[in-house]
Amino acid sequence: MIFTWRWRQVAAGAILPMNKPLDELLHNRVGKVKAARIYSNIASPPVMFALLGLALALKERPFGEGLAWAIGYGFLVSLLPILFVLFLLKTGRIAELHMSNTDERHLPYVVAILCVVIALILLTVLDGPTLLRCLTIFNLVELVLLGVVNIFWLISIHATGIMATMVIVGLVFGWLHSLWVLPFVISVSWVRLYLQRHTPRQVMVGLAVGAISAWSLTLIGCF
Repeated sequence: MIFTWRWRQVAAGAILPMNKPLDELLHNRVGKVKAARIYSNIASPPVMFALLGLALALKERPFGEGLAWAIGYGFLVSLLPILFVLFLLKTGRIAELHMSNTDERHLPYVVAILCVVIALILLTVLDGPTLLRCLTIFNLVELVLLGVVNIFWLISIHATGIMATMVIVGLVFGWLHSLWVLPFVISVSWVRLYLQRHTPRQVMVGLAVGAISAWSLTLIGCF
């Protein structure tokens, strides 16, 4: 019931953009807030793209080879940026994991872009799976775009990532299969609003950016 009430409050504009996130303080991370935070961390873009990378690599290459490429992609594009953020958190350079303060996101964006560039170079030079290379190009486009937006405004990276995942699954595996991702699109957006990490506008723009940036790569022959 509290989720329904929170959604209505957000939709009605009763929850203002400047409200502090529900899970920002440690003592608040109990019950439904704790569950929502855990789900938000599990359904985060690095995790979603690591799983998507595995699916794309296995679609194109034999199991062993595809798995090896997926592990390499996941390490560079997903794990290393997460480890860097955890390092910043541990050393006190950022206040909290989700970095609601946009100023704290600049350096992680730069590091993530560098990791993606390295992955793209390796995939190109070593003739990696084409679909995985396309996903890496998408990651680069997405990160640059979000990094620029981040200078001026806070946008939901979670919404961008999960919507892009749905579109790419539809383009590669068929739109019927993409419906399996739809519940995650809805629930991830819902959880980000419930936790007051984003306003409805920030989530909607994130969804639009994810869909448009993923679909636009079809113009250069990807997916």
